Amino acid sequence: MKNIFSGLIRCSMAGLLVALGVTLTGCVGYKLGNTLPSNLKTVYVPTFINKTGEPMVETEATKAAIQELQMDGSLEVVGMDFADTLLDVTLVKITFEPLGFEQDSRKTAKEYRLYLYADVIFKKAKTNQILSKKQVAGETTFFPGGDLAAGKRLALPKASKDLAHRIVEAVVEYW
Repeated sequence: MKNIFSGLIRCSMAGLLVALGVTLTGCVGYKLGNTLPSNLKTVYVPTFINKTGEPMVETEATKAAIQELQMDGSLEVVGMDFADTLLDVTLVKITFEPLGFEQDSRKTAKEYRLYLYADVIFKKAKTNQILSKKQVAGETTFFPGGDLAAGKRLALPKASKDLAHRIVEAVVEYW
């Protein structure tokens, strides 16, 4: 009986070690936190350029990006004279996509998705060497409540926040 019990323990231990080995090898190469090179610690974020035709969206989007960078903590937001990197962003387009329509009228949308598109260039501050160049989009849904312009004004801060999150992801996780 004692031999059977000790054999079971050895089999269980061997099984546990195999399971641990398989599980832990799946984590090889995974890095917790950002993947930026160690020499990139700071970023300067000038006010975004607005080519959308929508007034003041650049102010909201720039503020959201700075807040997102501060929350992420991978890069410290600093003045231009102290920055390792620059984040140049141009807001290029805003589009709307109807999602749901009024029951009595298939031509009247009751819900929209708003997309805010931006060209993002992340570069070294001293040399202007481009480290990353992407187009990203932030989005949100909204109900116009009869007034599309008012609905859009309320949706733009939410789309700006989503855009900011995607910009920070694109910069920090690029590496």
